[in-house]
Amino acid sequence: MFVHKIDEELSLKLIDLRDRERIFELSNHSREYLREWLPWLDTTTKVGDTAEYIKMCLKGFAENNSLTTVILFKGNIVGVASFNSINWSNNTAYIGYWLGEEYQGNGIMTRVARALTDYAFSELKLNKVEIRAAVENKKSRSIPERLGFVNEGCIRRAEWLYDHYVDHVIYGMLADEWNK
Repeated sequence: MFVHKIDEELSLKLIDLRDRERIFELSNHSREYLREWLPWLDTTTKVGDTAEYIKMCLKGFAENNSLTTVILFKGNIVGVASFNSINWSNNTAYIGYWLGEEYQGNGIMTRVARALTDYAFSELKLNKVEIRAAVENKKSRSIPERLGFVNEGCIRRAEWLYDHYVDHVIYGMLADEWNK
């Protein structure tokens, strides 16, 4: 099983079906907060929906084209972070993440994104890591900006969020930039 210790209070663990109730509880408790930027909240209404999501994540891991982890903060699941996809032909990973509302403001996601980026370059030997965030999602955008990712541009109407489109900013980091 994949477990990656980040520091004394934070680690990443491969998502597992045994995590389904806690992940559902966490997303359900933060539903309105998360719904502003995540498109899947309205279709995740019961633990079984979360279980199906986890099965999809485990299939992606088994096929070596994604890695979805739960974020453990002081031993408790507080969110999810992943390589939503890994493009091996281009040696690029795409990071995605969400955190329960009550855990915001502790620097958790910056440390997680840093650890995933390190892992992509040092362990997976990838060339590039991308993070995409809605233009107006300032909290999410601050993470790649804090880590020195380059703003590579904007994709207009990149995502449908319930009743409107949002534009995405693409941030990129190259292995040789990260290692400097």
